[in-house]
Amino acid sequence: MLKQKIANRQAGILTYGMTPPKQTYDKEKIAEIARKQVERLAGSGIDGLVLYDVQDEADRIDQDRPFPYLSTIDPTEYSHKYLSGLDVPKIIYKVVGKQTSEELADWIRADGGEDRFSVFVGASSGKQAVTMRLPEAYRLSGELNRRLTLGGVVIPERHESKGDEHLRVVGKQNGGCSFFISQAVYDVEASKNFLSDYYYHCRENGIDMAPILFNLAPCGSQKTLAFMKWLGISIPRWLENELLHSHDILEKSVRLSREIFEELFEFGLEKGMPIGCSVESVSTRKVEIDASVELLREMKRYMESRLQAGVARG
Repeated sequence: MLKQKIANRQAGILTYGMTPPKQTYDKEKIAEIARKQVERLAGSGIDGLVLYDVQDEADRIDQDRPFPYLSTIDPTEYSHKYLSGLDVPKIIYKVVGKQTSEELADWIRADGGEDRFSVFVGASSGKQAVTMRLPEAYRLSGELNRRLTLGGVVIPERHESKGDEHLRVVGKQNGGCSFFISQAVYDVEASKNFLSDYYYHCRENGIDMAPILFNLAPCGSQKTLAFMKWLGISIPRWLENELLHSHDILEKSVRLSREIFEELFEFGLEKGMPIGCSVESVSTRKVEIDASVELLREMKRYMESRLQAGVARG
């Protein structure tokens, strides 16, 4: 079970992330999209399904958004009404800055008799007006629902510029977060630098490390690549060149994503760090979604094989 794996700080947790359909779609189209999503993930063996709460990030960056922003269905509503056919825990992203204290408190209290999972998300930039900040949201969750397992966002690339992402993670752990999901990873050095500082800080201060799920997102076109960069995903220049000059950008990005994650997972295994994987497609193109699901299955086989080999050696 996901809750037990998080509590036991196990390596190898696997999730898949998706954005709910647009609010403008009619109920029949939404139901059809959900049916296809459930079919794709049937038998994938994921520990949880991540549902994103999308916010307009236009104030985060001056460049025009490659794809227009359109409001999506609330992820909690989408989970309850359309995804019951996928019998796995749902990890609901929650943008707390657009909630009042009363609204968030009601959401936290809901379904109090069930185990629930959420990742609270703060403002996308310092310019964004918010009604609540993360520390207050964490406090409310701890007071109102002990069965709500909280996760946090980690951005390894931010560590390169600020050097304190490991301290942010520890601070969020102190606030109640027990696992973390990164944004899409293409910069292996930034991720290893973060992991190294997190590992040694925790070891020196007697802190238990939380599971870190590195997010992989295949890129199947130049437009998807532009969108990923707009989202703030750090893509090293050499890697961007490899993608842009590849005869098959999607195949190349899947292979690079696989290699990046395997390097991070091996790094974690050496140090006993609970590294896991989350996969998503930032594109709605079928070919990119299908590639992300195949990558998900590959990562499951890979992690299981490596963990079983470790047990056999032990």
